[in-house]
Amino acid sequence: MDLNQLEAFAAVMTLGSVTGAGRSLGRSQPAVSKAIGDLESELGYALFDRNGPRVTPTAKAFLLYEEVERSLVGLRSIRERALEIAREEVHPVHLVATPALASTIAPAALQLLAADGQHAFPEHVHLRSASAEQVVHAVLHRTVSLGLTSLPVAHRGLDLHWIGEAPCVAVVRADHPLASKDKLTRAALRGQRVITMSNRYRLRQRVELALGEDSQLDVAIDTNTSFNAIMAARAGLGVALVEPATAYGMPIEGMVVKRLAVEIPFYFGVVTPYGKPVEGVTERLIDAVEQAARTTLQGFVKRDASLHDELL
Repeated sequence: MDLNQLEAFAAVMTLGSVTGAGRSLGRSQPAVSKAIGDLESELGYALFDRNGPRVTPTAKAFLLYEEVERSLVGLRSIRERALEIAREEVHPVHLVATPALASTIAPAALQLLAADGQHAFPEHVHLRSASAEQVVHAVLHRTVSLGLTSLPVAHRGLDLHWIGEAPCVAVVRADHPLASKDKLTRAALRGQRVITMSNRYRLRQRVELALGEDSQLDVAIDTNTSFNAIMAARAGLGVALVEPATAYGMPIEGMVVKRLAVEIPFYFGVVTPYGKPVEGVTERLIDAVEQAARTTLQGFVKRDASLHDELL
């Protein structure tokens, strides 16, 4: 398989039609169809069910797409870097983070760099959000300069620089009966409709361990981002139990952030590709991330990377 085939496949998956993919890629419809057909022949299975001009991805196409898209991001980075080298430009910063950190801590850290003056801020920044697993994948494959992700992150091939810790919080509507309380106890949460994370290997697991069965925790809604949880709470659907970055970094009018009487730590790590020298803008950005976290997250504590297994 070649880049031409993969780009055609990704475009059809995204746009839903061969004609639209051709327009987006600047190719003819027959050329895109041929690229897809060649790819299917090489793979030995169909990627799309065809019904006239419309196509429907097969189950195998969805499984393949995630890997293809990650690979294309890396190839595009290589292409961009090759052009930058030709123009003798400084290497841009490629930063990937989980949604909570990409929308709060990362921009705040970049703002600190910008405030330090023109020479401190990179000429170009690529900032994107991804799941924790995708952040790890990008750093392992060296397509990014720096990754910010929730823990655990014990993969070989990563340099974990430090661990950030801050207590999780509850977010409720200002008119909710719990909004007037100083801290929310297990008893206060008993019987409440709870909205929290769906990934049981990260924050969700710590929420359940801390609150336990004795509190009769009723998880009415689980979701993949804290922002979704907070917006569900804003709609009156329950109490959002979330990490603090989104709660404090993206305040929403009409919503109140409440501390929890029980400690539920949120852990995140700052990672770079293993063995790759950290210097210049990347080094300054790591320091700026710490400053931003201290400013944004109430109760922030910086932990040594060596404590990873002990903390978890």
